[in-house]
Amino acid sequence: MATQAFNLSSLLLLLPLLLPLTNAATFNVVNKCSYTVWAAAVPGGGRQLNPGQSWSINVPAGTKGARVWARTGCSFDGSGHGHCQTGDCGGVLACTAYGSPPNTLAEYALNQFNNLDFYDISLVDGFNVPMDFSPTNSNGCHDIRCTANVNGQCPGVLRAPGGCNNPCTVFKTDQYCCNSGSCGPTDYSRYFKGLCPDAYSYPKDDATSTFTCPGGSNYQVIFCP
Repeated sequence: MATQAFNLSSLLLLLPLLLPLTNAATFNVVNKCSYTVWAAAVPGGGRQLNPGQSWSINVPAGTKGARVWARTGCSFDGSGHGHCQTGDCGGVLACTAYGSPPNTLAEYALNQFNNLDFYDISLVDGFNVPMDFSPTNSNGCHDIRCTANVNGQCPGVLRAPGGCNNPCTVFKTDQYCCNSGSCGPTDYSRYFKGLCPDAYSYPKDDATSTFTCPGGSNYQVIFCP
């Protein structure tokens, strides 16, 4: 009986540690581009993905403010230091900070209000690589995509090496950056929205760009779907 009591006590102590692992979400990141990308995730780090390769990330329940993106035009040395043309995260392969614009973003927060996951594709930091972001156990949840040729149709003033900037990055005004919290759509945001209706086109574009799925879902991010 003493042994059973000890085992039960030990289990109760370990339970809080085991629950986050049990409820962790798996993100499968796949490169279907015809070129190499350097996938990045916060939390998660980073990894070089040649065409056809994938990377699996386990993310604890309750995580918020998280994102996955592709970096392009990268060169890293053996210690994982270098630079990327788009999406660079401080010159390291294993990202701990967000990437530099322009980069297409998969953003999410897990197990939030009513135990729902919130997820979106954002062009608020511009666009570099087409993306599909979807739950793998559908539960009736929405598959969101941004697959248009945004780079090829990018307005001249927003063009950047390897991508297309959001106007906030270029002009840095409240009209485009929504620093006061009272901004609305602009001609530039309508351009992005017209090409990618599922995606955030400016910071206050919540109503048509935020999607939910039951907590405990797993997800897939595909570059160049």
